[in-house]
Amino acid sequence: MKNIIPLFLVLIALLFSCKPGNEKTSVSEEDTNKTPSIEGVWEMKNQYFFEDGAVLDSLDYSQGYRQVKMYHQGKIMWSRKVPIDSVEWYGYGTYNITDSTLQETIEYGSASMLKIIDTMRVFNFELILDKDTFSQISLDENGERIFSENYVRIE
Repeated sequence: MKNIIPLFLVLIALLFSCKPGNEKTSVSEEDTNKTPSIEGVWEMKNQYFFEDGAVLDSLDYSQGYRQVKMYHQGKIMWSRKVPIDSVEWYGYGTYNITDSTLQETIEYGSASMLKIIDTMRVFNFELILDKDTFSQISLDENGERIFSENYVRIE
C-alpha cells in the first residue's frame, strides 16, 4: 500500500502538468514555419537603385506619395498617388509567383498605364518575400538588378 501512494501522486502530478494550450504552441510554431504569402495589401516605402549588384542609391517616399498593391487569389490591383502630378496611375491584372519570381500581367488601367500596356503587358521581377515585407526587383537583359520597389504589409 505504501508503494501505491507515491505512484498515485506521480500520476496526479503528470496529469496536472499537461495543461490545455500546449497544442497552441505547436500551431504557432507551424505558423512561423509557413512560407510567406504575398496575398494582402502592401504599401511601397522606398526604392533602391543598383549598380554592379549593390545598392547605389535609395528613394524614400513621404509627403503624400503613395503606392498601394493588393494581391488576392491570383489578381492584382495597384494605384499610385503623386501629389505634385495630376496623372492618374492604376492597374489591374493577374499575377503568378514562385519562390524567387513575381510576374504581373496588367489587363487594364489608367490612361497613362494603358499607353505602357500597349507595348508591355507582362512585368517580370525578382521577388524577395518575407512575412511583412517584399521587394520586386527589376532586372536588365543580362539579369543584373536595376531597381527595386520595397513594400510593407498594411493588411
